[in-house]
Amino acid sequence: MHVIGTVGLPGSGKGEAATVAREEGIPVVTMGDVVRQETADRGLDPAKDHGTVAQALREENGPAAIAERSLPMIEDRLERHDAVLVDGIRSGVEVDAFEERFGSDFTLVSIEAPFDLREERIDARGRDASEDDGGEGLAARDERERGFGMDDAMERADVVVDNTETLEAFHDRIRTIIRDGEQRVHNS
Repeated sequence: MHVIGTVGLPGSGKGEAATVAREEGIPVVTMGDVVRQETADRGLDPAKDHGTVAQALREENGPAAIAERSLPMIEDRLERHDAVLVDGIRSGVEVDAFEERFGSDFTLVSIEAPFDLREERIDARGRDASEDDGGEGLAARDERERGFGMDDAMERADVVVDNTETLEAFHDRIRTIIRDGEQRVHNS
């Protein structure tokens, strides 16, 4: 068993890491899906109210609420797979929840890139609204994420991936991390 968690600010490459995991046959549990589902259950717009609901979940059920809601989904996938990638850890408290549940079978990967590069990537995706049209800008998103305790989670990473090179180089690095985990699983 190996659980790989990713942490990183918006636009750092967490979604690309999840894509690589899927290509390698590793199931992905996206913590944002927990929030999107809760947002829809509350009758709100997931595109507009995601951050508000994420904050509300943590206020209503404690700072590890989203991680705790994802644990059954992770364990379900581990019944059929040797490894799972958890996309989108946001805080040290969430890291604690995963370390408590999975112990040394949990690896935290911090994916990092400078603000300007992340902003270019988000602009290229064309789906994130800018402050000019009423959406939340990257600086505000970064501030919200840091407010959840993301800096603490990033500092606790077992592996740091500097995602400033080509997409191919980044994919290769993530594949190596995944395969090292698979070797760990098969050699234990």
